[in-house]
Amino acid sequence: MDIKELRHQVRDEEARLLHELRALRRTQRAARPAGGAAPLTLGQRVADTVAATMGSWRFIIIQSVLLAAWVALNVTAVIRHWDPYPFILLNLALSFQAAYAAPFIMMSQNRQQDIDRKEAENDYKINIKAELEIELLHEKIDDLRSKEVLALTEAVRKLTGLLEQAQQKPRSKPRARTRA
Repeated sequence: MDIKELRHQVRDEEARLLHELRALRRTQRAARPAGGAAPLTLGQRVADTVAATMGSWRFIIIQSVLLAAWVALNVTAVIRHWDPYPFILLNLALSFQAAYAAPFIMMSQNRQQDIDRKEAENDYKINIKAELEIELLHEKIDDLRSKEVLALTEAVRKLTGLLEQAQQKPRSKPRARTRA
């Protein structure tokens, strides 16, 4: 198998792959609703809301104020000691909060990770398509360049032939004019 046949096979394979990528992209566009992503389920919306709330500065500040008030009220005994010093009830409440918050946050993160993975996969396919498109454009430019070089070579050959013909013709000496 010579290099031209191999090059032709590679071009055919790239063109086939490009055609498949275009068809896949058209199918994905047709399957996707006009709004973009599929609607979220109730569980996904709850998980996202809990993760967004617990990951906000507002939640951290409010929780810090409540914890400081809880400790201050129990230490100073302004109100009856409902949770004396090792703050067992406070620890229980925080453990309960952490036990329920972690799964919600993990669900939200897993869903976001799936979205990111799909986007990365789409980016990869787009990059492959762009690379193939660029290669095809390079090939077209190379073909145009080689045709242009052939045309220029042919023109130079013709001009050289004409020049050689002109040089081979004997030059006639100019006649001297005599005065009559």
